[in-house]
Amino acid sequence: MITRWFSLDHKVIGLQYAVTSMVFLLAGFALMMLLRWQLAYPMQPVPLIGSLLGSNNAAQGILLPGFYNQLGAMHGTIMIFLGVVPLSVGGFGNYLVPLQVGASDMAFPRLNMLSYWVYLAGGLLMLGSFFAPGGAAASGWTSYPPLADIATTGQTLWLLAMILLITSSLLGSINTIVTILQLRAPGLTFMRLPFLVWAQLVTAFLLLLAFPPLEAAGLMQLMDRVSGTSFFLPSGLVISGTPSAATGGGNPLLWQHLFWFLAHPEVYVLILPAMGIVAEVIANGIRKPLWGYRLMVYASIFLGFMSMVVWAHHMFMTGMGTTMSAFFQTTTMIISIPSVVILTSLLMSLWGGSIRFTTPMLFALAFLPMFGLGGLTGLPLGLASSDIHLHDTYYVVGHFHYVVAPGTIFALFAGVYYWFPKVTGRMLDERLGRLHFIGSFVCMNAVFMPMFIQGLAGLNRRLYDGGLGYAHAHGLQKWNVMQGWAAWTLGLVQLFFLVNVAISLRRGRRASDNPWDATTLEWATSTPPPHGNFAAVPTVHRGAYEYSVPGAARDFLPQHLGAEVLASERSERATRSERAGEAASESACRGDRGAKPLGEK
Repeated sequence: MITRWFSLDHKVIGLQYAVTSMVFLLAGFALMMLLRWQLAYPMQPVPLIGSLLGSNNAAQGILLPGFYNQLGAMHGTIMIFLGVVPLSVGGFGNYLVPLQVGASDMAFPRLNMLSYWVYLAGGLLMLGSFFAPGGAAASGWTSYPPLADIATTGQTLWLLAMILLITSSLLGSINTIVTILQLRAPGLTFMRLPFLVWAQLVTAFLLLLAFPPLEAAGLMQLMDRVSGTSFFLPSGLVISGTPSAATGGGNPLLWQHLFWFLAHPEVYVLILPAMGIVAEVIANGIRKPLWGYRLMVYASIFLGFMSMVVWAHHMFMTGMGTTMSAFFQTTTMIISIPSVVILTSLLMSLWGGSIRFTTPMLFALAFLPMFGLGGLTGLPLGLASSDIHLHDTYYVVGHFHYVVAPGTIFALFAGVYYWFPKVTGRMLDERLGRLHFIGSFVCMNAVFMPMFIQGLAGLNRRLYDGGLGYAHAHGLQKWNVMQGWAAWTLGLVQLFFLVNVAISLRRGRRASDNPWDATTLEWATSTPPPHGNFAAVPTVHRGAYEYSVPGAARDFLPQHLGAEVLASERSERATRSERAGEAASESACRGDRGAKPLGEK
């Protein structure tokens, strides 16, 4: 059992990442449901569990403002750094990249194992901060100083946990890069790689280049808190009427630059693996090659590069000069182009396809308009003149969540439904899958769409009472109630998924080695894949999306099948057709000989 838990096999590690990150996602979602109660019914006791939250967090079951801030900060941190990124990169990346490139494992298996356990330690430390004196971090998921520098002990644990999580991501990104560049199967040139592998490669470079500045910033903020330094504390800081002794010319804006230098590439760390998953599912579901595969590859590379030079559009309110504002406005508009290229290629691929509306395909198709809406609503935030009015309103929350929730998370669900048969040898139930999709689609839009209305009306995103303390927000309270009920219903809808997984693992229909008739290398091995993945190193003969090739014996050509095998299949198909024709002719002749002249009895 211990050997299994500390396995070096990339598939076991990928499953460890996937299951752990889903548990963290569930925890982060639970925090959000508490937040939605406070916003929908301010100053009302939380039903059922209010008395269990503790008097320091909820007086007589009513959430206190400090605990509300903790919930907001930890919800964002958990969902991004403990949930979505580890699932898309650590889960899908670890499990699928070696299989799709034809490798027996990741390049550095022990480093791979270490990355997971460091991640798990960081996650447990993050959740454990709720039990620290003063509670968990309450300075937002961005941890802005000087507030974060003078916060309670939970903020120190937040920083320590983030350092562990960043270290884990750096170890994993190095492994992914080396695996893709060095361990590809014979014949698997770069332009024969599945788009998911390209997405994981660009994502790994983003993590490797963008995370170190945040890790350095985290160490500096930690020193500010525990060692009396003043990297981010300005001179003359007064705390509760008392001048702070540990101040010496620090700059809070330095933290913002270091944080957003990571956090905006982090958006593409979230979205690029999702695009890769959607590309795999759509290509299989439409039974034709992706339109503009090379364009998508070049766009993803350009997207990764440009994501490093747009971070300050989060900082238009800090008083930067018009020249710098103009520069970051321009780069922000430019970075929308490769995103549009990838989205357009996926949409164009649908034209003329023989679409199979399976559950993974439904989630993948829903990703397209949801991500498109998230990207489109981000454009006003990239322009200083409009961002000044929309900054820190619910419009920003709606924009970001459309990218991450019905965008990225829909893509992750598509991937779970698509590769579940390969991982477990069982098919998920389609009826429960469709109920899960429909409920999630309706509820997520009911939660996030009204946020644009609230934001345009000027409702600030961090109001403990949902805005009731401001006259202009009184008419918006009905949206908070609607969003609350939609969020709680969304939680119930996820039971369809959990029940589906539980039942299918025990009694689900058994899956063949290639139940979706797919072309990429992970479907060339047995189900579930054995240790070492392949009985023999596969040789790649063609691109990743050879569907519906004219003259082929079937509507998909796997990458690993050689020309002689395909020729044999065509010959066998022709022979079967010829025999069927001869049989039909003989049957017709026998029918003619047995026929009687007209009128004869």
